[in-house]
Order: sequence, then C-alpha cells, then structure tokens
Amino acid sequence: MRILLIGGNGFIGRFTVTALKQQGHALAVFHRGTTAAPAGVDEIRGDHNQLNASAQELKRFAPDVVIDLVISSGSQAEELMNIFRGATRRVVMLSSIDVYRAVGISHGTEDGPLQEVPLTEESELRRSLHPYSPESMQLMRRIFPWATDDYDKIPAERIVMNDRGLPGTVLRLALVYGPGDPLHRFYSAVKRIADGRRHIIFPEMLAAWHSPRG
Repeated sequence: MRILLIGGNGFIGRFTVTALKQQGHALAVFHRGTTAAPAGVDEIRGDHNQLNASAQELKRFAPDVVIDLVISSGSQAEELMNIFRGATRRVVMLSSIDVYRAVGISHGTEDGPLQEVPLTEESELRRSLHPYSPESMQLMRRIFPWATDDYDKIPAERIVMNDRGLPGTVLRLALVYGPGDPLHRFYSAVKRIADGRRHIIFPEMLAAWHSPRG
C-alpha cells in the first residue's frame, strides 16, 4: 500500500513510519524540512498551512491512504479533503482526547457533572469550540509549531468524517509520551527514580498537574 504521512517527521510520525516500513508499505513524508526525513521514504517538503501549493506533488505520489498527524483546524481539514477527494481511498486524521467534554470539565472550561469513564467514541464532546486563550496558544506553538490560531480538532473531525466523496477515519489520542516527547512529561519524576533518591519533592504546580490517560 502507498501511504502519505503529513507531518510524518515529528515525535509520533517517526514511530509510525518505522512501523509502516516494517509492514512493507511504500511511504512518503510531507514536512517543513526543518529536520531530516527518516531514511528509506520519499520526501515532499512544504507547509501544511499552504497545502494547496503542494497539491500536485502530493497527488503525484498517488497514495492509497493519507494520514495527517498534525491537522490543527477545520479550515485545514477542508483543504485536505478537497485536495485528496478522488485522489486517495481514505484520509486518517490524528485527533486528541481534548475534544471530549470530560476533559473540558477537568480543565475547568466546561461546567456540569463528571462524565462516565472510560470514554468511548460515543462520549459527549466539548460544547465550546476554541476554548484556548491566545496566551495558551502562543505557548503551545513554541512546542508544537504546527498548531494554528484557530486550533480545535472538533471542526476538523466533523469535516473529515462527513465528506460524501472521501471516507475518513479519526483516531483520538490520549496523552502520548516516550522517546522524543518534546514536553519530556515524566522526566522530572523518572530521573529522580533512576537516581535512587529516597524522597521526591515536586513544586506545588507540578504536584497538582493531572491529565487523562489511555
């Protein structure tokens, strides 16, 4: 199978490429070119925010499946589907657990009672779109440059899943961590454990941190 990975050069993408290569698929990676692409895959350089500018080159690869690992907004999803409608058999987008109302409640951006867990595909989504402040988005872009000002996975999901001419799949990820994690989420704890410290003291802000898991 021929698979195109948009944003396939990042933290999650590199592991995805390795797994798909082991399965024998022909791969192409679309990325900004700030770092070298994985060995053994075709490379297409461009900007996700200007996807139409690379449309012909992307379609020339003739992918059976397109996987967008860094889709950020409804406008990006609309552009993606318009480009590949009739040019591929399926689009897969990576979404986030932050689309769920349960996560909004835990973060204080949604009101109401706690939601039933574990969450499923049918669990209630956030009622408010674009709940993140400009300051939060500015901080997020320092770590994830692909995030846009209108970041919200909910509008993107709706467009990908409701296109009449191109089947779509949405994969909602919980917190993802491990080698290459740009946030180094558990380093402060794991390093102290590895050092054999008898006590681990956290700053109050870090001790109060909580996140969903999957």
